[in-house]
Amino acid sequence: MLIVVGSENPVKLEAVSTAFAAIFPDASFEVRPAAADSGVSAQPLSDAETLRGAQNRAKAARALQPEADFWLGIEGGLQAIDGEPGTFLSYCWVVVLGRERIGRARSASYELPKRVGELIGQGMELGEADDAVFGVSGSKRKGGGVGLLTGEKVTRSQFYAEAVKLALIPFLNPNLFPLSEG
Repeated sequence: MLIVVGSENPVKLEAVSTAFAAIFPDASFEVRPAAADSGVSAQPLSDAETLRGAQNRAKAARALQPEADFWLGIEGGLQAIDGEPGTFLSYCWVVVLGRERIGRARSASYELPKRVGELIGQGMELGEADDAVFGVSGSKRKGGGVGLLTGEKVTRSQFYAEAVKLALIPFLNPNLFPLSEG
């Protein structure tokens, strides 16, 4: 089975590998990256924009490598908490395109520290803000903000892998989900 992920980020590739191995333990598969544009802002700041970014990445992956069996888009996003300026929840959307079905899922979310939120409010992406606040480099290609905040008890890859597993539900239950062109 060939799986193409609309990203070259190693965290997203690991998340997809982990999820597919858990959901399809007897299958052999290859996960390939594809440099796919999200078509949304560098730091999506709404649920709709984040979902659109994941959809765009999955569709771009399919256009780049149409021979695959699955194409995935994973997009991290933020949602402001109403009435609390500079306070955001972080989460991701996952879109899985198959040859006949589409699966979508949103991850759990967690609150960002106020200082991180302030930097985002000034125009930084989450990864840059995490790096600045925690004094690290390249966190979005490692454990991410969730890893930094949990002492690596939950990594960005683990966080995304759970959403990938949930996005695979239509493929595990095809009789309950209509065929779609994605």
